[in-house]
Amino acid sequence: MAQVTTTSEALKQLEALPSEIVARMMKLYERLENWPQVSGAKPLTGSLAGRWRLRTGDYRVQFRVEGDRVIVEKVGHRDRFYER
Repeated sequence: MAQVTTTSEALKQLEALPSEIVARMMKLYERLENWPQVSGAKPLTGSLAGRWRLRTGDYRVQFRVEGDRVIVEKVGHRDRFYER
């Protein structure tokens, strides 16, 4: 079982989302605890290589994996989500 942590930037982004979306994001966090047996996780490419994303509807969670830790770096709507 992985330990899921969130960066301060991602926490601010999460707090800015509507409560119904936050509830859906929390379900993604629960799924991430079972890393690497997480269905739907996609590796990112280009300047985001080494990072992964999960989605729920139009919203995304971007994270990286370090050993048994999953670090959530970004959450938000798909519009402009992949801009660095």
